[in-house]
Amino acid sequence: MKNIVCFGEVLWDVFPTHKKIGGAPLNVALRLQSLDNNVSIITRIGADTKGTEIANFIKDHGVNTENIQIDDILETGAVDVILDKTGSATYTINHNRAWDNLQVTDTALQATKQADAFIFGSLVARDHTSRTTLFNLLEVANYKILDINLRAPHYTNAVLKELMTVADFIKFNDDEIFEIADSMHFKSEHLEETIRFIAKQTGTASICVTKGSHGAVLYYNETFYHNKGYHVKVADTVGAGDSFLAAIINKLLKKNSPQDALDFACAMGALVASSEGANPKIETETVHQFMEQS
Repeated sequence: MKNIVCFGEVLWDVFPTHKKIGGAPLNVALRLQSLDNNVSIITRIGADTKGTEIANFIKDHGVNTENIQIDDILETGAVDVILDKTGSATYTINHNRAWDNLQVTDTALQATKQADAFIFGSLVARDHTSRTTLFNLLEVANYKILDINLRAPHYTNAVLKELMTVADFIKFNDDEIFEIADSMHFKSEHLEETIRFIAKQTGTASICVTKGSHGAVLYYNETFYHNKGYHVKVADTVGAGDSFLAAIINKLLKKNSPQDALDFACAMGALVASSEGANPKIETETVHQFMEQS
């Protein structure tokens, strides 16, 4: 069992017909908690009904809520989500919301210092206040895991480069890593070449790139590991990458082999994509059975 802190946005994913609690850091936190870890989340909600519902939801799922901050002015976050015919999502992220105003606190610093891993995304760095808080926490974090989420217009190349440079592990999807490499004046159609370029430019030892239904690639200790993916009927892709990240980090922190970690994470991501919403309940045994049958 590992102590893990997730930092960043919590919000409501608002679909045309329904809404669900989400936000990448929360999705990662919930999955890590379900995989037998001690997980805390550092985030900020509004002093409103939507925020109270999120706080109660997080507490009910066993994640430590000590570092959920309450904002008396800004509302709880919300994202409008539209799914296309393949289940792929597009997002409209409302701004300015409570999670844009995350503050440095003694309890947040202490939780970060004590954690085996500190997981953060690029989206929370869109505004100065939360970005400043993030960099303060990164100064005391032991193992820093960056989840790249390119949601235009909520990022700049300069901030992305700074985040990547301080990270020990970075997770991209294939579109994201090629876009970022291009912004750094590197062009290649080969994913492994691009991963090596990013690793060298940022000094990051471990990089993982998801490829949708085609699986993922892990670069770990200067070695590449591959998984070709698992076939499922996609319900929606919301949260699949978050559960993938939680699953692979869980395995790597617990000293499983990189290939086993990658295979398990790809299976977990596929099962989430085959279910509605970002946080379906999926038992570890279910993942192993799915892998054996695939």
